[in-house]
Amino acid sequence: MRLLRTKDLRFEEYFGKPTPPYAILSHTWYPDHEEVTYREMCVGKGTKKLGYDKVRKCGQIAAGNGLKYFWVDTCCIDKSNNVELTESIRSMFEWYRKARVCYAYLSDVSALSFRPTVSCFKAIKWFTRGWTLQEFLAPADVQFISKEWKYLGSKAGNLTRVIEEFTGIPKAVLEGVALTMFSVAERMSWAVGRRTTRVEDIAYSLMGIFDVDIPPLYGEKGNAFIRLQEEIMRRTDDQSIFAWKEPDPSFPKKLMVDYPRHPPPAYGSRET
Repeated sequence: MRLLRTKDLRFEEYFGKPTPPYAILSHTWYPDHEEVTYREMCVGKGTKKLGYDKVRKCGQIAAGNGLKYFWVDTCCIDKSNNVELTESIRSMFEWYRKARVCYAYLSDVSALSFRPTVSCFKAIKWFTRGWTLQEFLAPADVQFISKEWKYLGSKAGNLTRVIEEFTGIPKAVLEGVALTMFSVAERMSWAVGRRTTRVEDIAYSLMGIFDVDIPPLYGEKGNAFIRLQEEIMRRTDDQSIFAWKEPDPSFPKKLMVDYPRHPPPAYGSRET
């Protein structure tokens, strides 16, 4: 795992060794050309991009909370290295789970107009994306941050009730009860209505939620979800996995995919 130091935005690598306490960012991506990459951070480029400001602000908040390190997926993964990219996707849930705190940055929410109501949450794009589900469920402490980088509340604090009502995710989950205490069908239902840019990412983004591991194979499209189900069935005797076929055959169709007509970008593109 590669972390950024809050004091100078320099990288430190912790591959194969314990990591220090760190914060982690969950966010919807700007267009790719506005997100700063690993290589740009290494050479000091991309500082005028919108994504760089996001990295800088995250580091400032982490430092203010007494943390010396933080992680942001846009630049802490070298996506030009296929081996590292694959390992990162397979490790993502665990990295979020181990974070001291996760900042969920809501780029379309102003602290001035935010209200903790279901109607307000319906307009938040962060709650529509596939990858942000595991980033929401894995960490014990998820703090929601406005576009002005102001604290709005936390999933296990003042926002628990409205999040439970809006997402259908039980309060017990938000407060840290193990995901394995809930059936496969119930956990799958939490992903209904969320979108990913690439078809395959629907399956890859759910691996940690079901504690399974399938090697990412971009280009396989819908077969990734079949492989996910097969691996879940191999590891559990929970028959609720078949609930999407009967009595509700429409269930998998509700897992929405935002698949572009043009060649899709690599992992992580989360358009706002």
